[in-house]
Order: sequence, then structure tokens, then C-alpha cells
Amino acid sequence: MKRAIITSALPYANGEIHLGHVASTYLPADITTRFLKMAGTEAYYICASDDYGTPILIQAEKEKMTPEEYVKIWNKRDYEDFTAFGIGFDFFYRTSSPENVVFVQDTFKKLMENGHIYEQEIIQFYCKFDKKFLPDRYVVGRCPYCKAEEQYSDLCEKCGRVPQEIEDPKCSICKNPPTKEKTKHYFFKLKNFVNELNQWLEADSHLQKDVKKYVQNWIKDGLVDWDITRDITWGVPIPLEEAKGQVFYGWFDNHLAYISSALKFLDSKGINGKEFWNSSDIYHFIGKDIVYHHYLFLPAMRFGIKKEYKLPDYIPTRGHLMLQSKKISKSRNWYIGLKDFLQNYPADYLRFYLTMITPYSQDDLNFDWDEFAARINSELIGNIGNFVNRALGFTKKSTGGIIPSADNLDPADLEAQGKIKNLAGEITPLMEENHLDRALKKILEFSAHFNQYFQKKEPWKGGPGTNNCIFISVNAVHSIAVSLFPFLPESSQKIWSQLGLSGKVSEQKWSSMSDLLVQKGHTLGEPSPLFKKVEAADIQAHKSKLGQ
Repeated sequence: MKRAIITSALPYANGEIHLGHVASTYLPADITTRFLKMAGTEAYYICASDDYGTPILIQAEKEKMTPEEYVKIWNKRDYEDFTAFGIGFDFFYRTSSPENVVFVQDTFKKLMENGHIYEQEIIQFYCKFDKKFLPDRYVVGRCPYCKAEEQYSDLCEKCGRVPQEIEDPKCSICKNPPTKEKTKHYFFKLKNFVNELNQWLEADSHLQKDVKKYVQNWIKDGLVDWDITRDITWGVPIPLEEAKGQVFYGWFDNHLAYISSALKFLDSKGINGKEFWNSSDIYHFIGKDIVYHHYLFLPAMRFGIKKEYKLPDYIPTRGHLMLQSKKISKSRNWYIGLKDFLQNYPADYLRFYLTMITPYSQDDLNFDWDEFAARINSELIGNIGNFVNRALGFTKKSTGGIIPSADNLDPADLEAQGKIKNLAGEITPLMEENHLDRALKKILEFSAHFNQYFQKKEPWKGGPGTNNCIFISVNAVHSIAVSLFPFLPESSQKIWSQLGLSGKVSEQKWSSMSDLLVQKGHTLGEPSPLFKKVEAADIQAHKSKLGQ
């Protein structure tokens, strides 16, 4: 049996999940996991809240909480919001777990033993007004590469690079220019791994070509050794007496939580976690803003511990979500919180729309309220919902829901039957290649064909081909229920129940979508409309709230 571990970039435990978070990272990972499980892979979706770092320390101080109290609140809230959206984590943990702390410290010791860590006295920003060293997000300024203003010192959100030193720095607390003071930090020798990184990038055919190309350009421009120390109190303590009071940089520890959380979960199930990790396909779903960390820091660290844990096979990377063609900004209230959205519309509406507009590329995408309404009403309701309701509703009305036999198939029947038998073969390669939007569009094409087939056959006239039309159409609904499950799990299960089938769709074989399994004599459940129309007045109200 094939094995897989799927992870997503860890949600930062510092505020609510919004639509921009789920589009590129969590939804594609969830769809992929559901597909893999149905296709017979022993797959687990592992995630954790990212609990450490300067922003959390700043916010906890503002809210008069300890960092531990603060991240506990957001770990719980984030998990609840993801669950409401149908994100089916097999395990959701935290980077501040005792298991991750030990794992990170052990990894550091191994890197040190292998000669990849050194100590160096550096000049660090220091704020005389706030009387503290200013790592990471305590400092904002201009990116030295793309010249974008108001960027953090540890990551330019515009170009995705990690600045060696930010230009025109200011303290993010008091906005005064900081001074510079001496402190001792530990560095990871990223430059040691140029050859290994290039070889890995060249050899791994599963990595996106466009992403690989500019990572290779970064390497060509010259890598800089990585400062992994922070002079703050909140983080994984550096396990050396001489480094007392210092912690690891959050990016040193957080992606190691992919491994430590997986080990925790697998070992609790009686599975050898390390062996499972190293014999699995490893997926890390990310947004394009953290390519640098996942294509350079993460593999280099695993090279540094002699590939004790295998490198990822896939790093599916997608672009940022815009909102009404403008960059999402929580400070300007130009965003939609996931929890707020789900109070107005079913999770499957959002899953459908986001999948349809999110290609497997780094191109940015755009959430548009009017387009959302149009796609739900015309494609989800007008196409899929319409066909399912017509086919099942007519069968219930005309035969009492009992499936008749099919014989003497005419050319239209044979073509329709062929569509069913070919569906798995058409969709599976797209799912395997992570072209989830294209796969969902194939399901829409399939449903559209059967809407036309049903209309042309005119079974309501009771002609000689009526039984064939009912039999084939109901089996097409079965195909839709199975193929749609990774994308729209709740709606898929509703279709399954209306078909009068027992158990869960998730328990079905993926390939069964191409089998005519609803046989003569089977009795349907109770058909009812799957979806409710999105009203224009409601959309206008949602649009008017933006930026207020």
C-alpha cells in the first residue's frame, strides 16, 4: 500500500483564519488528502499551530496575557474554524509542544556535531526606548532587494526574500530608529549546502519548474548563512548553557514540527513514525511567500542531519488571494474572516469557488463577490444541483424510486455510459498532478453532458428509452457523488444519502466512480434540492462591509 504524509504551512497562532489563508494552502491539501485516501493510499494530513515568534510575544504583551495563554486560545479557535470549513486534519498539534521542543533541540545538536553551526558576535538592533533587542518583526524598513517599504526584517512579503539587513530600520513598537549593540548569535551554515540543494532541485521532477528556476537563481546569486538565534523569551530555548536566555528563530523550529507532529501522531497509533515518514510521499503545501524557507532552509537542515528524515517529494505552491482585486489587509478591514463567511454560506460553496479560481501556479487569484454568486448559481446549482435533482426526482416520481433495468441501449445511451466508464481515467491524472481546478471542471463537464442527455432523452414522455435513461442517469449521479467528495464532502454525502446508498462516500474506492453500481431493483432515498441560490441583495451587503 502506498503511503503519504500531507502538511500545510503552519497557521500562525496570532489571529483569525481568513479566506487568503485557506485558498492556497489548506483547501488544496485537504482535497489531495481525501483523494489519496479514496485511491487506496494510507495518507495522513498533519498540521500544527505556529506558536513562537516575535509577533506573538508583542500581541500577548498588548493583551496582558502570557504567550502560552495567547497561543492556546488561537490554536483552539483555528482548529474549530478549519473543521467548520471541512478541513479534515488527522492531527492538529502545536510547535510549542514538548515533543517539538525536544525534536528541535536534538536537531540543533546534530547539526552542531556535524559542523554546520557556528557562534558569532553580531551587531543587533536595540531600542533604547523599549530597552530590548529588536529581532524580526520588532524591526520594519525597506527591502534591500525590491525596495518595498514597511517590510519586516526577516521577510519581504513583496518579493519573498529574506533580507540580510533591512534598510531605514525603525522599531515597530515605538517607531523610533534603533541603535546597534553587540550580542552573540548562532548561525546555520546554509552556504555549506549549495551543491546538495542544486542536485536536489535538478533531480526532483515533482517540484514546480517555475519555482525551482528562481530558487536556483537565488542560489546562483549567493546564499547567506542563517542567523537562527533570537534575543527574546518566547521560543524553543537553545540547549547550551552559554546561550541561556536566547531562543531559536521561529523558522528554525516551525517546519521541524511537520516531522515531530507526525511522529507524535503515528507513534500514538502504534506505527513506527520514522519508518513511515521515510517510506511515504511527503507533501508540503505552501503559499508563494514562504518558498525561500521551504526550498532552502528546510532541505538544507535535513541534509545537515544526513537525511535522517527524507526531503519532501512535493511542495505544491500557489499564489496569493486578492479580494475584489485588492491586496488583503486586516488592518484596513479588507478581508473576509473564515468564521464570518461560514455563518452566511455553506462550507461547500466556498470550497467550490476557491477550487475553481485557484490554479496550480504562483499566479495570484482574486475573490470577487459577484463572481462567487454567479458561479454558485450557474455552475454548482444550475449544473450539478440541477442534474442530480432532475435525475433522482424524476426516478422517485415515475418508478417510486426503484431503479429499472437497462437494455437495447441506443447510441446516446452508449455514449453516456462511456462517459461514466471514462470519468476516473480523465480525473485521476489531474488529481495526481495537483491540477485540482481542472479536475473539478471535468466533473462540471460530466454533469453538463448528463443534463443534455436527460433533456434529449425526454424520459417524462414515457418512450421506449425511458428505463435506460433512468438507469444511466442515476449511475451518473453516483459517479458525481464519488468524484465530488474530495472537493465538496458535505454535499457529496447528501447525494449519497439521496441515492439510498449505505455507509459513507469516503469509504468508497476512487475508481468506483466509473462503475455502474446502482443496479436494477435498488430503491432511492428521498431526493431534495442540494443547494440554495445566492441572492444579489446579500452579495451587495457583503461588499458594502469591506473596508468599513
